[in-house]
Amino acid sequence: MPDDTAGVRFTVLDSAESLDESRVSELYAYPDDLRSCWVRANMIASLDGAATVDGRSGGLGGPGDRALFGLMRQRADVILVGAGTVRTENYSGVQVTIAQRRARQQRGQAEVPPIAVLTNSAMLDHDAKLFTRTEVRPLILTCSDSFAEATARLGSVAEVIDCSGARPDRADTEVALKVLADRGLLRVLVEGGPTILGLLIERDLLDELCLTIAPMLVGGTAKRITAGAGQVHTGMRRGHLLTDDDGYLYARYVRER
Repeated sequence: MPDDTAGVRFTVLDSAESLDESRVSELYAYPDDLRSCWVRANMIASLDGAATVDGRSGGLGGPGDRALFGLMRQRADVILVGAGTVRTENYSGVQVTIAQRRARQQRGQAEVPPIAVLTNSAMLDHDAKLFTRTEVRPLILTCSDSFAEATARLGSVAEVIDCSGARPDRADTEVALKVLADRGLLRVLVEGGPTILGLLIERDLLDELCLTIAPMLVGGTAKRITAGAGQVHTGMRRGHLLTDDDGYLYARYVRER
């Protein structure tokens, strides 16, 4: 068998270069001239692969991670999440400053990106922050079996959309992306959870992964950033790797074409 380790070169990634805000923003720009959804996921994990601390991802983050979290939201047309993530992380609508609104307008985007929730049951609290602390109505991407009940319960605070595919009891990820694309929401930012990310990977719908690696060990039985039965082997190429004074790593990987 060939020795594929022969000639391997290693590169020290440490650099003294410091990036200003505009340069960092450029690194997270979506491709130009999109005609279908470009799906970017933003996740965080510990050194030993844990995606949460005490059930929530917030316990892993630091100032740099939060800064990139906000920047990626400002670049997106829509934020896609699962109902479990909405409940666990107590999601609200995206908060946008005046300067950020101007920048979005200049890029031809709506001032505030909506939250889109992919959910089979649509069992969300009518009084949750997702509906009460937002400037734009969230999109509830559900299935045929839940559509009527969800519309009756949430229709006054959200737009409920049937995204079933072959199964009426499942919201289909591919159908959901088609719905978003038809609305001109092409720059998709996925913020979890692991089930949605796993479905996107399994169906080859994930274009890039932005992964923050937190400089800590968690242990225990914490989940990975993905979940699900489907197993694939999708090649990714490195876009960039950043770090900060706290030792966090910010990796961006893009699917090989």
